[in-house]
Amino acid sequence: MAGCVHLGASQVEGRHVVQEETENLFGGVVEMIAADLGVRFSILTTAEEVSLCDIEEQLKGLHDKILNWESEKSLISDLVQDVDVIRELNEVLGLLQSSSENEEHNELLTFAQNILQMGMVRLEDEFVELLDQCYQPLEPGSISFHSAEDDSMDFSSSSFGEESVDGAPRRDAVREPDNVRIAPIQHGLISNIASIANLMFRSNYDKECCQTYVLSRKSALEECLSVLQMERLNIEDVLKMEWQVLSSMIKKLIQALRTFIWVCVARERQLCDLVFEQLPSSVRESCFLDITKSSVLQLLSIVMAIAISPPNPEMLFQTLNTYEALKDLLVGMEQFFPEDKGSNVLTECSEVSARLEESVRRTLEEFKHKIRSNFSSTAFARGGIHHLTKYVMNYIKALSAYSETLDLILEDPHENGHSLPEDSKQTSSPLAWHLKIVTAILEENIDRRSELYQDDSLKNIFIMNNVCYMVDKVKGSELRSFLGDEWIRAHIVKFRTHAWNYERNAWSSVISFLREEGICKHNSSSPTLSVLKDRFKGFNLAFEEVYKAQTSWIIPNKKLRDDLKIALSAQLIQAYRRFEGRYATHLDNARHRERYLKYTSNDLEEFLLDLFEGSPKLLQSRRK
Repeated sequence: MAGCVHLGASQVEGRHVVQEETENLFGGVVEMIAADLGVRFSILTTAEEVSLCDIEEQLKGLHDKILNWESEKSLISDLVQDVDVIRELNEVLGLLQSSSENEEHNELLTFAQNILQMGMVRLEDEFVELLDQCYQPLEPGSISFHSAEDDSMDFSSSSFGEESVDGAPRRDAVREPDNVRIAPIQHGLISNIASIANLMFRSNYDKECCQTYVLSRKSALEECLSVLQMERLNIEDVLKMEWQVLSSMIKKLIQALRTFIWVCVARERQLCDLVFEQLPSSVRESCFLDITKSSVLQLLSIVMAIAISPPNPEMLFQTLNTYEALKDLLVGMEQFFPEDKGSNVLTECSEVSARLEESVRRTLEEFKHKIRSNFSSTAFARGGIHHLTKYVMNYIKALSAYSETLDLILEDPHENGHSLPEDSKQTSSPLAWHLKIVTAILEENIDRRSELYQDDSLKNIFIMNNVCYMVDKVKGSELRSFLGDEWIRAHIVKFRTHAWNYERNAWSSVISFLREEGICKHNSSSPTLSVLKDRFKGFNLAFEEVYKAQTSWIIPNKKLRDDLKIALSAQLIQAYRRFEGRYATHLDNARHRERYLKYTSNDLEEFLLDLFEGSPKLLQSRRK
C-alpha cells in the first residue's frame, strides 16, 4: 500500500452526516471496537485529517505473526487471539468503508481480509490436529462385552436333526459393555477446539468450520468401523454367506453394534456437545448427524440382510441375539438421534427390528415344518434316543431362555383364533403354546418312526426312551414352567405304559417254556421226560436269542434301565426257579443233562444285568 489512508478537508463537510448516521446505526460500536484495539479515531468536524496508519501497522504485525506461527513453540490461544484481532479490524474497516471511497482505504480492507483468510486456514489446520487428539483410536479387543449369546446354545455348527450336545444355556441380563466409560478429554484441549469453532463462526466461516469438523470426525468414525471389521460388508455380501460363516459374522456384528453405539457414537455425541456448546443446538445436531448417520445406517443394513435371509432354524438364536442387541441399543440411539431433529435413524432401526421379528416368526414355523418332514425309511438302531429328539428338546430348552423376548414377538393363539391342543387351552404365554405344539409334532414323528420296527418290544423301547428323554428335559429345566406339571404327568404315564407293554410281551416267548401245562401225561402226575427236555432246551434257545438281541438294545436312562432289569428279574427268575425246582431232578439220569440245565437261576440273574447296554453278547453256559 502506498501509505497511510487520510480523509482530506474536502471530505469534512459530508462527515457530519456520516458521523450522525454511524452513531445512530451502530450505537458507538465502531468507537468501542477501536478503543479495545488501542486505535483512536477522531471524527473531525474541521479540516483536520483522520489517519489509519495505526490499523495498517497493526495488520502488518499480525500478518507476520500468522505467517511465522509455529504450533510447537506457541500457544493455540495466542493464535486464536491474533486472528480474533484481525477479525475485529476487518469489522472496523468494513464499517468505515461506507464513509470513504478512498482507493487506499479499500486496499487496506482487502489486505485485512486476506490476512483473515490466511489466519482461518492456519486455524483449520490446528482445528483438525486438535480434534485428532481428542480420543485414543479404537483398538481390537479394547472393549469387552459379556453377552447372552456368549452363553447360549449354538445350533449353527450342525445341520437340522443332527445330534446336539446336551447342555443348559444360560442367559445373563446384559447388553452394555463391561465398565464402559468414555475417556475424559483434557479441559484445555476442548477449550482450544471450542474457541477456534466459536471464532470461525463469528468470522462468518461457519460453513468451513462445520465441513472441517464433520470430515475429521467422520473419518475417525469410519476408522472405528474398520477396526470392528464391518466397513466392507453390504446386504449382498451377507445374503451370499454360508450359514456357518454368517453365524460367526453375526457374533462379530453384535459386538460391533454395541461397541459402535456405546463407545464410538457416544463419544462423538460428547465431543459435539462440548465443541459447539456456545453455538445454537441446530449446529450440534447437524454436525453429529452428518458424522454418524451413514455409518449407523450401514450397520443397520447388515442387520436388515440377516432379517431378510431365508428362514433357517440353526440361525434363530443368532437372529434373536441380534434383535435383543438392537432393542437394547435403541435406548442409547434415542438419546443420540432425537427424531424431532430430522434424523430417520430411529425410523430405520424400528423397521429393521420389525423385520427381525418377522424373521423369528417365519423361522419358528420352518422349525416345526422340518420336524414334521424329518423322516427315514430305516428304523433307528438299538431303539435309543433319536438324534432328532435330542436336537428338538435341546433347541426348545435354549428357546425358553429367550421367553421374555419371544412372548413379545410371537402371536398369541388365543387372540388369533387358532385351534389349540387339549393341554394347551390354559397356556398362559405365546411361547408356551408354541413349545407345546413343537413337542406334539415331535411325538408324532417318534410314533411314525416306531412303526418301522419289526419287533413290537423294540418299538416299545424306542417310544419309551424318547418320551422319557423328553420328560427328563422338561423336568430339569425352565421348560417345566412352560409345559407344566400336567404335561409331565401325562408323558410319564405314556412312557411307563410302553415300559409295561415291553415287560408283558418281550419275554413272553421265553417264559412260555416254563408253564406247567402239557408237561405231564394225561391222568398222570409224572412229567414226560421228552417234553421236559424240550421245555428246558426251548427255554435255553429262546433265552439266548432274546439275550443276544436285547443286549444290543439301549436304554440310556440309568434308573429306567435298572427298573426294567429288576422287573424282568422278578418275573423271569421267579418262574425259572419254580420250574427248575420242580422238574430238574427228573433229568438227573438223563444223558447230556448239561444240555438242558445249562444255566442256574443265579446265572440268568447275572445275564439280565447285561441287557440294554447297547453291546450284543453271546451266552456261554456257566453251570458247574
